[in-house]
Amino acid sequence: MSFEDNKMLIMPAVDIKNGKCVQLVQGKPGTEQVIIDNPEKVTKKWEDEGAEIIHVIDLDGALKSKDNLNTIKKILGEVSVPIQLGGGIRSVDYGKQLLNLDIERLIIGTMAIENPQTITELSDEFGSDKIMVSLDSKDSKVVIKGWKEKINKTATDVSKEFQEAGAGSILFTNVDVEGLLKGFDIQPAVDLVNSVDVPIVYSGGVTTIQDVKKLTKTGVKGVVIGSALYKNKLNIKKALKLQNIE
Repeated sequence: MSFEDNKMLIMPAVDIKNGKCVQLVQGKPGTEQVIIDNPEKVTKKWEDEGAEIIHVIDLDGALKSKDNLNTIKKILGEVSVPIQLGGGIRSVDYGKQLLNLDIERLIIGTMAIENPQTITELSDEFGSDKIMVSLDSKDSKVVIKGWKEKINKTATDVSKEFQEAGAGSILFTNVDVEGLLKGFDIQPAVDLVNSVDVPIVYSGGVTTIQDVKKLTKTGVKGVVIGSALYKNKLNIKKALKLQNIE
C-alpha cells in the first residue's frame, strides 16, 4: 500500500513481547500496561474494525533479547491487510528474510543510523517503497538501540541523509510522550514533513480524536496509535473516518 496525497492512514500498533501483544510506557521493559495473548488475533481485530494497514513491532528484537519470528508469521497468516514491520533488524540478511515474508514495509532504526549503506542495499533490491527508516526522538535528539542510546543529531538533521540513502518513508516517534496518553507537541512532526520529500508517519502520544485531527493538518501520511486504542481512549472507527483529508 503506497501513501496517497490526500490520505493520512490510521495504523493500529501491535507490539510483541514474549509472544504477547503489549503496550509499554516510553518503551521501557517492565512498564507493560496492556498484555494480551495471541497477537495474531489482536491484529485480526483491527483488520475487522476497518484498519487498512497495521503497524507491528517486535519489542524483543528491538531490545536484543530474541525475536518473535514465529508470531510474526502467524500474524501474516491471519490477516489480509498490509503489515509494516520493525524491531530488531540488525543485519541486511535478516531484513531480507523479513521482506521475503511478503510484508508491506520494513522499518529499520539502529542499523540505519549506524550504517546508512544498508538502507541503500535493501532499497536497491526491494524498492524504496518497502523501506521505512525509524527516527526516534527523545529530548529533541535521535535515540537508538531500543531508545537507550542518544546521538547528537535531531530527526530533521538525519532525515535528509536517509532520503538520499534510499528510504521511501520515515517513521517519527516522539519518545518523550510515547505511551503516556497526554498528547504531544505538533511542531516536530511539521518540521520533519517540511525537511524531506518522502512520506512521514507519526507516532507518540496520540490520545484523543482531537489529536488525530491535529495531525491531519501537518502533512504526515500516517499515524500510529497504540495505548489509546487498547485503553479505549480513542475509537478506531472514529479515527478511520479522518483518514481522507479534504
